[in-house]
Amino acid sequence: VRAFVRLREMVAANAQLAVKLAELERRLDSHDEAIVDLFAALKRLLEPAEPKKKREIGFHVRERAARYSTKKRF
Repeated sequence: VRAFVRLREMVAANAQLAVKLAELERRLDSHDEAIVDLFAALKRLLEPAEPKKKREIGFHVRERAARYSTKKRF
């Protein structure tokens, strides 16, 4: 009889361990997802940004170009 009682206790202990292990696995899965998201965000931050187009230095006047012509020599 003692052997059967001990066997039942071992099965109950194993069931509790199985429940705890399942809970830990779920917790780790959620942490894994968070870590993957974190690394994805870090990669986006570390990628070099596209360089912005620089403006030319100086004074720019917007006017029509003058018509230049040369005399025709015969």
